[in-house]
Amino acid sequence: MPLSRRQVYRRRRIAFFGVLAVVLAAAAYLTSTGLAPVSSVAAALTEPPALTQPAVAPAWPEQGAGAIGAVGFDGVLGSSGDQASVPIASITKMVTALVILDAKPLAGDEVGPEITFTDKDVDIYYDAIAENGSVAPVVSGMVLSQREAFETMLIPSANNYSVSLAVWAFGSVDAYLTAAADYLAANGLTGTTVADTSGISAQSVSNPADLVAIGKLVMANPALASIVAMPSAVIPTVGTVVNTNKLLGVDGVDGIKTGTTDEAGACLLFAVDVPVGDTSVTLVGVVLGGETHSELNESILSLIGSVEPGFRTVTLVEAGTSFGTFTTPWGQTGQAVAETSESTVVWSDTPVTSTVDIAEVTLGDEGDPVGSVDVTVGAETVTVPLVLDQTITDPGPFWRWTHPGDV
Repeated sequence: MPLSRRQVYRRRRIAFFGVLAVVLAAAAYLTSTGLAPVSSVAAALTEPPALTQPAVAPAWPEQGAGAIGAVGFDGVLGSSGDQASVPIASITKMVTALVILDAKPLAGDEVGPEITFTDKDVDIYYDAIAENGSVAPVVSGMVLSQREAFETMLIPSANNYSVSLAVWAFGSVDAYLTAAADYLAANGLTGTTVADTSGISAQSVSNPADLVAIGKLVMANPALASIVAMPSAVIPTVGTVVNTNKLLGVDGVDGIKTGTTDEAGACLLFAVDVPVGDTSVTLVGVVLGGETHSELNESILSLIGSVEPGFRTVTLVEAGTSFGTFTTPWGQTGQAVAETSESTVVWSDTPVTSTVDIAEVTLGDEGDPVGSVDVTVGAETVTVPLVLDQTITDPGPFWRWTHPGDV
């Protein structure tokens, strides 16, 4: 039975709107998928290498107490024996030198102002002799520069010059002792007390950790660092003075101060430059309470030799090293690589840990920042940026149309 015109019209209208719906749906699908943003991709992280090295055991002397540290490294690296405060003999003169220079600075090779010695300084000389202390000659009316006076105090360890310089700088020994107490407190040297300028008093005491800190302060002062490294000096009127530190120049030792009294025993606050890769590290150490200086020196050389291998240069991060891989659903890959190289000198088994933080990526250009790696060495942290090693491009509309579940 033929369809009526009404039925034909109705079927044509249904077909038209059906096709139109399909076309509109297809257009909507192609538009929505073709323009939809792609999903972000998380990186598969690469485990950083282990950088902590085995511990080093310093060869400590069998007698006495000691500690060792290094310039640029906090505190001490190791210690041995009783760490309580004990008499330190002429090492006290390093506190005297630091306190005087705090009030009357002496820069580098500068000679400083002239100091005229008087009859009072001659009396101080005879007082030091009466105490059975080490002395250097003094003549009333002689004139020395501040540097020459410091050389005479420190190189032959002249007790009388430590007193004369303290009086010159502060007006009296008592005024100096007040300034010294303030200086020690300001520098956190709570285990150190000075009762005189020279250390002949057994009441001038310190502990190994404080003495390492004092040694670092000395080596940070160019004038003092140069004086304590001098084997000898020619002083006007006084003549040639010779350093009491017999280790100077041996295996790189370049300071700092000997000390000897019945109460303190044989003592040495020392500094030595040791090579580490293409750089060097200044060790600062002290050994107190030795039997003799010859035995003490031998034990310190052994200590230095045992400590030196504990330093090494570590490459913390090398530029271009991958710390993560991005793989997109459309088959492109990229690496999160270190933008720069970083290295540092590490002591013994100082912990070295790495933390990687990489953001998710959708698209990106080569060199775009994608995160960072934090390398912690002891208490210090180095941060290195991570960047994309190659461009990740848009997959295009065809991929989107054929992978609707991935957009």
